[in-house]
Amino acid sequence: MDLQKLAQKFNIKSEQEDYNVIHDTVEKGIFFKGTNLWILIFAILIACVGLNVNSTAVIIGAMLISPLMGPILGMGYSLATYDFGLLRKSLINFGFAVASGLGASTLYFLVTPLGEAHSELLARTQPNIYDVIIALAGGLAGIVALSSKQKGNVIPGVAIATALMPPLCTAGYGLASGTWNYFFGAFYLFTINTVFIAVATLLIVRFLKYPIWQGVDENMKKTANRWVSVIATVTILPSIYFGYILVKQERFTRNAQSFIRSETNIEGDYLLKSDIDPTKRSIRLVYGGRLIPEAAKQAVIDKARHYSLNGASISIQQGFSLEESESNENLLAINTQQAEINRLRATLGTTLQLQDSLNNRKHLGKQLLQELKPLYPEITTCGAADQVFYNDSLQAQNYLTLVLGSSDRRKTLANHEKLEGWFRSRLNTDSVKIYIE
Repeated sequence: MDLQKLAQKFNIKSEQEDYNVIHDTVEKGIFFKGTNLWILIFAILIACVGLNVNSTAVIIGAMLISPLMGPILGMGYSLATYDFGLLRKSLINFGFAVASGLGASTLYFLVTPLGEAHSELLARTQPNIYDVIIALAGGLAGIVALSSKQKGNVIPGVAIATALMPPLCTAGYGLASGTWNYFFGAFYLFTINTVFIAVATLLIVRFLKYPIWQGVDENMKKTANRWVSVIATVTILPSIYFGYILVKQERFTRNAQSFIRSETNIEGDYLLKSDIDPTKRSIRLVYGGRLIPEAAKQAVIDKARHYSLNGASISIQQGFSLEESESNENLLAINTQQAEINRLRATLGTTLQLQDSLNNRKHLGKQLLQELKPLYPEITTCGAADQVFYNDSLQAQNYLTLVLGSSDRRKTLANHEKLEGWFRSRLNTDSVKIYIE
């Protein structure tokens, strides 16, 4: 393939729509009245409910039907073609949409009985430079698709990737709850998406040399371009800083995990719990077992410098000590902490020795179900019993038979091998048979 054919493959002008059609499409998309207005209202409600109940699917639905992309593309298009009348209309309609979104979401979160901030909501409160990249790439894809005769399903994909509606509703949550860091973080993310979708639109329109519909003097052009540069710069600078902070926190978390995995073993003690706080550069280690001497604690802390954790705050705490007096309160604490040890070791897949006697075998199903639930929520029942199986030669083989009830049998069957491996490790035996109802 020669260079001319290769260049032709990347030529987006070959499928370009007529300029008049593109102009009409952009202009129709900026208005919020009638159908668009009702769609906006429904999208706001759906996004608020999705954030409130932490449902990713519902939030994606809100992003798909949200008409907020229209006036943003209109702003970028009008700036690129110096159509200031269209820019004015885009700004007015965009301001109306933002005010409606903030007002409706604030009202919803004021009246809803569910006030907890879930992960989907928190994910919209800490924007960084990567959100700029997503918005810019999404805006480029959106305007290229809009300029093409073969639009496909790019616009809905851009709406999902850039996520305009959820951060606006998250800002409403911040207003309703008085959590100003949520409000400013979410609204900043919304601003990033708005500005860089518009900037991407401007770049592609200029690149494709769309016609300038009205005569504009050079001073107005320079003023418009200057304002675009200033707004883009002011928007991107904080995101670069937040991106730098994010990278530092990710690196700290990775180094801390490596340190905990390799250097925190203390003979005669179990590591019950480890907490990593990258924002405060702190690591908290909680042990159970024999009383840990200060020298042993310091030896663990000193090893942190080999993992680029200089300056990190590392605290080592004794959850319980077997050398303390065994008063009733201490015994209760020991039992509680021992149960935590067992649960954590099972979760991490380490080998547990089955301590239950044959008399307690009938309660094994209950114990296993309690440990399975966090890993496989679809499993609803668990029964365990010792069975003897005979082959054709009447040779006997003892098996621990496990019968699992599931609310999603297909999913549980797909996890059959993982379940079998988990049971073998948990029960320290290869003689396991699993039946799924």
